[in-house]
Amino acid sequence: MKGICVRSEINPLKKVLLHRPGRELLNLTPDTLGELLFDDIPFLRVAQEEHDAFAQILRDNGTEVVYLEDLMTDVLSLNPKLVEPFLRQWLYEGNIKTRRWQDKCLEYLTSHFKGKALVEKTMEGITLKEMGDAARAYSLQDLVAPPDDLVVHPMPNLYFTRDPFASVGTGVFLHKMYSVTRCRETIYADYIFKYHPDFEGLVKRYYDRDLHANIEGGDVLNLTEDTLAIGISQRTCPDAIEAAARNLFSDPEAKIRTVLAFDIPKSRAFMHLDTVFTQIDVNKYTVHPAILGPLTVYEITPGKDDPADLHIKRVDSDLKHILETYTHVDDVQLIYCGGDDLIAAAREQWNDGSNTLCIAPGKIVVYQRNDVSNAILRDAGLTVLEMPSAELSRGRGGPRCMSMPLIRAE
Repeated sequence: MKGICVRSEINPLKKVLLHRPGRELLNLTPDTLGELLFDDIPFLRVAQEEHDAFAQILRDNGTEVVYLEDLMTDVLSLNPKLVEPFLRQWLYEGNIKTRRWQDKCLEYLTSHFKGKALVEKTMEGITLKEMGDAARAYSLQDLVAPPDDLVVHPMPNLYFTRDPFASVGTGVFLHKMYSVTRCRETIYADYIFKYHPDFEGLVKRYYDRDLHANIEGGDVLNLTEDTLAIGISQRTCPDAIEAAARNLFSDPEAKIRTVLAFDIPKSRAFMHLDTVFTQIDVNKYTVHPAILGPLTVYEITPGKDDPADLHIKRVDSDLKHILETYTHVDDVQLIYCGGDDLIAAAREQWNDGSNTLCIAPGKIVVYQRNDVSNAILRDAGLTVLEMPSAELSRGRGGPRCMSMPLIRAE
């Protein structure tokens, strides 16, 4: 299956992009957790076992699983001339600005790593010690630095493949990430969509990584084939939403004709819109327990004469009414993480109890540890597929965060 086709949050999932956590997690330390957006350090071997179980659940339910690292390896193997420009771009965006240091790092990488190992090394990062004594002879700074100092930082958030881009219809938003730590993650998708035979020439971009305003994939939900929900959140700003809407509305082949911008609290607890609610069936949604009152939503539609001349209308209502109005579904059910047990709700929301991945209407993948929420979901008639999560959950993201749908059934 080639290209991108995603017009729903719940239609049967046919193809999905994952990243199996790698040695980038081994370069996390207590001192760098805040900078690298982690709350704790996962145990890599167990995290990989949990992730493999997640991938197998998807395969067992008819989904083709492809990996970010494999697609990028394909690109460089099929196009050897891209290796140097890719590495130089990766180094530059990793704050290696001087030609001298770029050359030294390039020599080290290309002489020690080939194929998939090279791609995984770019994800892992590089320390001074790895590059040997010659690398330390360039400056006083290099001589006095501890040998375990990172020359290029790791990208431990890569296993959250939802955020660097978003599949919208037959195109993508390739994102400008909120955090400097994560901005480099979109390099891989940039090369994959340009040069991989499964995507080359087939995928339109409605947003691109070199634009100034930040947006992330956890804030983008395909509510219907013509309605897109995007969160105004800690990590997605209004300018990005307007730019994406203009590009969608200006494309006659794009089916999206309404963008709903949900104004949500700007805090880590409400990091993305998919921590506020996710769709799990035609009329069912998991919901953050703190979302009880009215919401402010902005309806964005194309202008009559010029589709890029946006018409923006404020809508003040509760989540249930908004979803019923724009999905044209009666009696929407909101299922609260943890139910009415406030302690369970707080605990399980912290462990991504609302961050479910729907692989078919009424069939969802969830973290095993959220037993209160999972029981409530079963009682509501959902098929609940539990995955182990003791280590993966330390990165503060659930099954939806760890997956990017590439193709869903229409």
